[in-house]
This record gives sequence, C-alpha cells and structure tokens, in this order.
Amino acid sequence: MYKSIIKPILFQKNAESAHHFTFSWIKRTFNLPIVKSFIRSQFGLEDSRLEKEVFGLKFKNPIGLAAGFDKDAKLIDEMSMLGFGFIEIGTLTPKPQEGNPQPRLFRLPQDEALINRMGFNNGGVEEAVKRLKSRKSDVIIGGNIGKNKLTPNENAVEDYLICLEALHPYVDYFVVNVSSPNTPNLRDLQEKEPLKRLLLAVKEANDKKGKLKPILLKIAPDLTDGQLDDIVEIVQETKIDGVIATNTTIDRSGLKTDASQVESIGAGGVSGKVLGTRSTEVIRYLADKSNRSFPIIGVGGIFTTQDAIEKLEAGASLIQVYSGMIYEGPGMIKKIKKGLLSHFQNQ
Repeated sequence: MYKSIIKPILFQKNAESAHHFTFSWIKRTFNLPIVKSFIRSQFGLEDSRLEKEVFGLKFKNPIGLAAGFDKDAKLIDEMSMLGFGFIEIGTLTPKPQEGNPQPRLFRLPQDEALINRMGFNNGGVEEAVKRLKSRKSDVIIGGNIGKNKLTPNENAVEDYLICLEALHPYVDYFVVNVSSPNTPNLRDLQEKEPLKRLLLAVKEANDKKGKLKPILLKIAPDLTDGQLDDIVEIVQETKIDGVIATNTTIDRSGLKTDASQVESIGAGGVSGKVLGTRSTEVIRYLADKSNRSFPIIGVGGIFTTQDAIEKLEAGASLIQVYSGMIYEGPGMIKKIKKGLLSHFQNQ
C-alpha cells in the first residue's frame, strides 16, 4: 500500500513539504483508537530473540529511528507504534534556530537517496523537554545534541553542556553530533584535540549526575583511516560508551543521478543506499581496530534484512534507519525484524 499509493502521493510534493504533511497526518490519526489498534496489529512484532542489552540499556529490538526524522520529540509515542526498539531525537541545540534556507531537502529517486542541508533546524532543547515530560510510551530515547550555528567553535562545549543538562532526566542516552556537514565548521570539532576536550567535558558533566547516561559520538563517513584510528583512541581514552557510524556523506561519487542535477542541488549530506557500503566499511574498521571494545550503532543505507545483517556482522550492536523508510515505507521495520529472526534461526 505504501509503495503503490502513499509514496507516489508524497513524492509529488517537495521533500520537506511531504515530511511536514506526514508529520501532521501521523499526529492527527495515530492516536485514534481504531487507527492505533490497526497500526499495532500491522507493524507490531516483538520477540525475546530480538532483545539486545547494549551500554547497560535493554532494547526490545535492535532497530532504531535515526536522528533527524523527529528532531523536536513531537512524535515519540506515535513512532514507537511502528515497532522501533529506540528513537533518537534531535539534533537539538540550546536556542531555537530555523536552519538553512529552503529548499534544503532533496530526493534522488534513481539512487534511493536524499540530500539534505537542513542545518540543525529545531525549536530548541527546552521545547523538546516539555514534550518529553508528557510522553506516554516507554521506548528508549536518545538525545542527539549539537551547537547553534552562531556559536563559535571555541565556545561549542558550552552549547553541548546546556543540552545535556536540560535533557538528562528525560533521555536514555546522549549522542554528541560533530559530524553534520550542514553547520559551518562543525566538522572541525572531529579533529583529535578539540574532540577530546569536548567529550571529556560532556563526560565530566554526565559523571556528576546521580544517574549516568551513556554518551555516544556520531561520526562522518568521510574520515580517513588515520582519523578513524584517532576516533578509536579518543573513545578509549575518554571512556565514552560508543560510536554511531555514520552521518551523511559529502561524497558524490557512485550516484546514478545525472551529475548536472546533483550539482544544481548544491551542498548537503547524502544519505540512502549509496551510503551503505561506506558506513559498513567504517563500522568494520572501528570494530577491528578496537577489538570490539565499544558498541557501535550502524546507520546508513539500510533498506533490507541483508543490509541490517551486514551492519551487525561488521560489528554493529544496533542499527538505525531513516532514508530507507522514506523509500520502503514503515513496513520495512517489521520486515527486517522477521528477516533477523529467520537469520538467527538458521545460524
């Protein structure tokens, strides 16, 4: 139904308009009793064999919704009905910001990919906290945090600490995002010394809390092997809890879409199928170099059970989806869970 009816309608709209339309429709309909019952029967599938315990948290299944879809924690209860094992909100910043000028989200249907240069558009961390206080579902929530565009890198630590302080009572884990290509100079924070200082500050603030929350680092797929070696060293030195691999890529190679069309779109990070191989390579490299000494959440190009298995076998403990759901529809989550159960049974 999604691919034959809903997707063609949504794809007639520009990508961001379709996103807002979908959000509004989910908010209006998912909590109607008859719809809620249908959604749960259609998309629900839980099995003890899918459960995973990672960095001290027990996940009902290993498939999460990646950051960027529900930036402002508006649809946690509704999205949890689709069978996600966890949902990551954000990227959130201390102050609200509009993000980059529109248009800033583009589909590449030939590649089953997206290009975005959203620029951390969000309503600010305090607005998200208000919604988190009233959520009803018990799904595990990750808080993806970043800095405001106008905050210079030398003051970035303060922005991350403001977000950590506000979100700490309401999320289950944190993600330090220094890898978006859409905030000027943000990726400079991935360099060894600035990154170490940032993570140590975030970890110290977290350590002062009564209940520690896992701290993860989200990295770009465009890092060199030498930079990935630094990431392994930094994770082990700072003793943060894990890595999310990977964010979107600035690499345009391998796209089937006409080069002139891609060029006309301009700057932005690419996600979708084209990212699958590289994100798996990064996962495998980190897992091998670290002797699997820390958990990795694998994200990038997951559309099928086989994609998920490749990430898990490369060294990921959990996976996240986003672009795949845009192209395949929400039924993808249940399909992957069914496929994983068959895979486990045949092992």
